[in-house]
Amino acid sequence: MMPVERTSTSIVFIEDDEKLARLTARYLESHNVRVTLATDPRDGIAAVLREHPDVVLLDLMLPEIDGFEVCQRLRARVHTPIIMVTARGEEADRVMGLEGGADDYLPKPFSARELLARIRAHARRARGLAGPPAERQIVAGSLTIDPCARRAIFGETELALTTYEFDLLHALAERAGRVLTREQLVDLVRGSADEAFDRSIDVHVSHLRKKLGDDPKNPRIIKTVRGIGYVFAIDRM
Repeated sequence: MMPVERTSTSIVFIEDDEKLARLTARYLESHNVRVTLATDPRDGIAAVLREHPDVVLLDLMLPEIDGFEVCQRLRARVHTPIIMVTARGEEADRVMGLEGGADDYLPKPFSARELLARIRAHARRARGLAGPPAERQIVAGSLTIDPCARRAIFGETELALTTYEFDLLHALAERAGRVLTREQLVDLVRGSADEAFDRSIDVHVSHLRKKLGDDPKNPRIIKTVRGIGYVFAIDRM
């Protein structure tokens, strides 16, 4: 039995299949999730900017503007967790979605219970409720992370991070100097190595490097350990 959320969660669901959207919305609403449906991508973008939901649920195959472009437009303006859902489950599509700014990817047909669990997990992380309430600040070289406020400051600049990026940077910085495999990172960030694929971590690390100003060809902060994973190298900061 799934736990009942005490706090209502709100989402905007951008999906042009009205039947699927309404069936999904009915299930989510029966589990304390407030759903705003948008069958037109432009209406969906406007709804996200207007309502500031906890999570955006975004279909890939949309009319006129596809889900990749919608994701990029949203990511340029908000840091709300975005879960992309689509019948196209190839790895190339998943990587493209993540590169466009999505936090998560769920192929159709999906389990309604799994979707609900992922929505709740992303909402908790976005609210800063995923970890212990009094976690200490982490200082790793020029980086300071406040887990309670979910703020990351590099030098004198506060980083604009998605939910997944923050959790990934937190996991790396908390274990600075220690090599972590992709599987370990998936487990630390999301809780189950079965819920992701290897290249998803690579995409998110690439995003973090850009935001840290790290040279992708010769990174000095988040270094690649070939054939193993990544290490946050404070000795080079």
